[in-house]
Amino acid sequence: MIQKPKGTYDVYGKLSKQTKYFEKLVSSLMEKYNYEYIRTPLFESSSLFHRGVGDSTDIVTKETYDFKDKGNRDLTLRPEGTAGVVRSFIENKIYAESLLNKFWYFGPMYRYERPQAGRYREFFQFGVEAFGSLDPLMDAEVISIPVNLFKLLGLKGIKVHINTLGDMESRNNYKEALKKHFEPFLDNLCDDCKNRFSKNPLRILDCKVDNDLECMKSAPKITDYLNEISKKHFESVKKYLDSMNIEYIIDESLVRGLDYYTHTVFEVEANVEGFGSQNVLCGGGRYNDLVKTLDGPEIPGVGFALGLERLFTALDYENIDISESENIDVYIMPLCEDKSVAIKYLNIIRMNGYSADMDYLNRSMKSNFKSVEKLNPKYILIIGEDEINNNTFTLKNNEKRVEYKIEQDKIIDFLDEFVGGYIDED
Repeated sequence: MIQKPKGTYDVYGKLSKQTKYFEKLVSSLMEKYNYEYIRTPLFESSSLFHRGVGDSTDIVTKETYDFKDKGNRDLTLRPEGTAGVVRSFIENKIYAESLLNKFWYFGPMYRYERPQAGRYREFFQFGVEAFGSLDPLMDAEVISIPVNLFKLLGLKGIKVHINTLGDMESRNNYKEALKKHFEPFLDNLCDDCKNRFSKNPLRILDCKVDNDLECMKSAPKITDYLNEISKKHFESVKKYLDSMNIEYIIDESLVRGLDYYTHTVFEVEANVEGFGSQNVLCGGGRYNDLVKTLDGPEIPGVGFALGLERLFTALDYENIDISESENIDVYIMPLCEDKSVAIKYLNIIRMNGYSADMDYLNRSMKSNFKSVEKLNPKYILIIGEDEINNNTFTLKNNEKRVEYKIEQDKIIDFLDEFVGGYIDED
């Protein structure tokens, strides 16, 4: 039997309903924030991720799905969303249409890593990217999106971990300080950190292997190398978070795993019972130089991404069920040999905006009512020989167990009044 690839999963049943609800909730929330939906290709030129994400990151060095197409072009399944959105922003000259552009996306990403609970090789991300503003207000708004989303979903103990990497001047000064600090301890560091030392020493601070070493604990702090511009930016971000009553912790070890961040970086966690110490559900930050790095104009950006799988695991631990009820409006029982009238009105009902289904298995009325128990429709429409001959339908209110005789050409008027108009039949 052919099976799904390792690190992937099928979406059906309860998970399908949860996913649909999440997409609907996110779409509604993004409308309120005035963000525009954007979709980019599942695969892009490999150079986009090497230049955009950074060739010192674990994503690029260990986890990307790289391949050559029949034209011998180097392509990569997208491992994250930001680089593709930035590429689209540049290529389509979206920046020429407006000074401020705000986008959201939702879709699959691909990383070759060891599958475990809440972590897959094909996984889904929701994220936002906002271009054009240097104002710390934009950082605060982006941080507020996952905070408010998690609260809407019912998660408790929402808290933000924030840090600043400063502007490029501050960051470069800090990199040099880190090199001087770690150079005497290179032999003690893991192989990954030895490579990071020359490419991006900031990434050493993000190492999970060496994090207990004394040299990690005594490493210089970015706050000692911030210039006045960077200090002012970070202070403003904190002030705006305070004004929205968003709790945060200043975490000086937070650098995030991608090379393109400048100024604000953040992670959002929820206090999930039994979820362990790693309660982080999303992360992001500001990237003022990424658009320029990918051959675009000098336009700043800020964004975040969250993984759907880890979020759903957290919801399961909290016993929060976001499955949306999908009860249909009308279920048709065609109790006659000729189904022409039934399929005709099934189509009419659907095209007038109501959800409907019917029996396709030629079952008895008793068997049909078993389907009714499962589907729990608002109304049951019975079409038998008597109904066809008398030009009427038998319509039953499934909840109130009330039965009506409705003329065939009046069925939509009835549904408009009592389903579409939400008027109580009493």
